[in-house]
Formats: sequence, C-alpha cells, structure tokens
Amino acid sequence: MAAAQTLTSSINTFSPYSMYGLGELATPGTTSMRSMGGVGVAMRSNNMVNVLNPAAYSQTPQKSFLFEFGIEAGHFRNSQTKYGTSQTTTSRTAYNSINFHEIAFQMPLAKGLGFGFNLTPYSNVGYNMHSDDMSSGIGGNLGRVQYQYYGDGDVTEIKAGLGWTPFKNFSIGAAIQYYWGNITRNYKAVPTDIITGSGQYSTTTGIDTYDVSRIKAQFGVQWNAILNARRALTFGATYDIGGKLGPKSVKYVYIDNLLTSTVRNEEDNSLPLRLPRQIAAGVFYQTVGMRLGVDYVYQNWGDENSGFLESDGSGKGIKVAYHNTNTVRVGLEVTPKPIDTRNYLNRVAYRVGFRYGDYYQTFGGSVIHQMAVTAGFGLPVKLFGRSSVDVGFEFGMRNPAKDKVTIDENIVGLVKNRYYKLSLGVSLFGDDDWFRRYKFK
Repeated sequence: MAAAQTLTSSINTFSPYSMYGLGELATPGTTSMRSMGGVGVAMRSNNMVNVLNPAAYSQTPQKSFLFEFGIEAGHFRNSQTKYGTSQTTTSRTAYNSINFHEIAFQMPLAKGLGFGFNLTPYSNVGYNMHSDDMSSGIGGNLGRVQYQYYGDGDVTEIKAGLGWTPFKNFSIGAAIQYYWGNITRNYKAVPTDIITGSGQYSTTTGIDTYDVSRIKAQFGVQWNAILNARRALTFGATYDIGGKLGPKSVKYVYIDNLLTSTVRNEEDNSLPLRLPRQIAAGVFYQTVGMRLGVDYVYQNWGDENSGFLESDGSGKGIKVAYHNTNTVRVGLEVTPKPIDTRNYLNRVAYRVGFRYGDYYQTFGGSVIHQMAVTAGFGLPVKLFGRSSVDVGFEFGMRNPAKDKVTIDENIVGLVKNRYYKLSLGVSLFGDDDWFRRYKFK
C-alpha cells in the first residue's frame, strides 16, 4: 500500500487491497441478484436460479430446469495522496477488466426435492505498485531503491447441493462447496541509482505462489410466513462452515547481480489462513409485479485468523490483520404489468439495490468501508415466457476510515478505490415443451 497502482495484467480486478490473503472477495449471486444489491437468502422463485441458499433448490418446478450464465466487465479507478518532504500530491490510475461471473442451474429430482449447481468466482487478485526508498541507511550505500509489487490470480467456488420441502411452507438445504485456485505474488527491490559504481548491489526478487484446494459445507432454511395467489413473505437463513483453508505456499528469493542469478531462499509450507464461519439471514416479499428483499451477512474472519498477520514478503509493507465483517444488502424489483400483451416495456423487470459493509482486512489499523449502488433490468425473451436477458450496473467504492497511516516513520496515504461494473446474464427456463416427446408422421 506504499503507492497507487499502475497498469496490471489481471483480468479480474484492479485493487491494491487484493495484495494480501485471498484478495478481493467477489460479490455472490446471479446478474439479477447483483442488480438488487446482492439479496437472495430468502428468495424463492420457480423461474430464477438462487445460488445463495440451497433450500431454494426445492422450488424448481417439475419437468423443467433453470439455467444461468453471466459475464461481468469492470472499470476501476484508484487515487492516493502522496506525502512528500516539500509537497503533497495525488496519484490516480485506472484499468478495465472483463470475465465470466457465474454458471448455474437447478433441476427437480422429485416432488419437493431439487438439485442445484453453480460455479462462481470467490476472490480475485490483481495489482501492480511501487514505492521509492531514499532513507539515510539505504541512500548512503545504494542510492535510490525502488520496491515493486505485482500479482494476479483467483479462487473459484464450485457448489452442489440439494433442497427439500419436508412439509408445506418450510424448506431445508445442504451444499458442498469446493474452493480451488492459484495466486502469484511478486516483489522486487531494485537499486536504480547505484552510487558505489561497483555493481555489487543488484535486484532482489521474491516470488510467492499460493495453491488453494479445500472443501466445506453450507446449510440453509426457508420458511413462507405468507403464501397465496397474491403475495408471499419468506424468511431465510444460511450457515457456512468455516475452518482451515491452508493454502499451499511456495516462496522463492532470487539475488541478481550483473553476472549471475542465485536462489538464496526457498520455502514450501502451508499458510495458517482459515475461512470464516458465515451466518446470513434475509426476508423476501413478493407480489405479482414486485419483489423486495433485505439480507444481513456476518463473517468472523478476525476470530478465525486471530494473530495471523499478512506480509508482502519484503518487510517494507503495511501491517495487515483480519477483521470480522457485517454486510447489509437491500434490493427491489418492479415489473409494471407482467402479462401486458401490447407494451413490451411493461413486461420488463426494473431493479435497484444497495449494499454496505466492511472489507475483511484492516490496513495499518484502518478499517476499509465498502458501499455499492446497483441497478438493472430483465428483458423477457418471449410473451408469457420466463426466460430473460438480464443487464446489471454497479457503482461501488472502498474508503479507508483513516486517510493516512505511518510505515517506518513515513506517512503513507491509503488508496481510495472506485469501480463501475456492467453485468450481462442469460436466464433460461426450460418449461414443459422442452420435455415433451413429439410424434412425427
């Protein structure tokens, strides 16, 4: 966090806060859910996939299936105040990215019993930063030294589970979640103005790789407090089991002078990083032309990783600790006239949402606040059909509670992150016609 970012090769994110741990956590949910702030813990629908609560799998209609595919493009902008000896300046950078977001489907197995599967990003890493060191101890021997930090990678979640309705208005579900991915982080110490002229001092390069492969589980419940032909009021909750993630870590340190390159250190171990226990609760209200939901999510990152501090490997970085998080999500969808045969715009679903919470790590003791405003719409494919093309927009920001921190007696401004995301999703509903056996004469 010693300097604002420059262009990076990552295609998933562009955030200096992804420099540690698993990186930046992705927003879960389908395109339509993310357009509504990410709500969905209590959502029950017979024509929309729910990737947040396995209890919703039991809602899939008989002789049908639900399929969802989505991609997401992002524009990221970072700004950082730099405090010099004589003046204060502001550095700004920007980057664009595009990648898939989710593949998901649900299908019935029996009356009141459904199966669900989804593949979604869990976290992304992408950064490229540098800082210059002209302190007296360094400058007197080497001149100016530049520290460079860059990395990329991601962790993906695969989830498969069952949802069951044991009796009317009440459903339970369970899912197995598998996390896998690769993250590479690099740092360099580069003398850029060697004053001794001997060539004795040269670049030191560190490469850290992390391989993630771990299984855990999620359980969910949903209860319809009100359910009739006009409206439905549903309460839902999920519990994700935390536990050891233990990414396999391989670290190399190279020393390069003018003639040779030597491996000075090599480590192969497992990091003590643990996934958090997550508790989510929500309420969802639906009528023929309106849906309204509110979710609350708690993750105990700090309790699971108490005492585990992150490092950039060079010893020059900021102190990073894990932090318990609370997130609130609110979303609304309105369809003016779902069965209007004359005006197509009346059959379009219009969505808005809001999300607020904290980042799961603190930097130099500073909490990072996260906020996002979302909007979007669902375009029905045909009259009286339940398949749609979904478009979503999101504007978000990460603001540190402290504008600046002190590292090795140097004042460093924390980065303010702004981003804009555009999502495109295809939601397919396979109705009875897909499963009907036709006879040809």
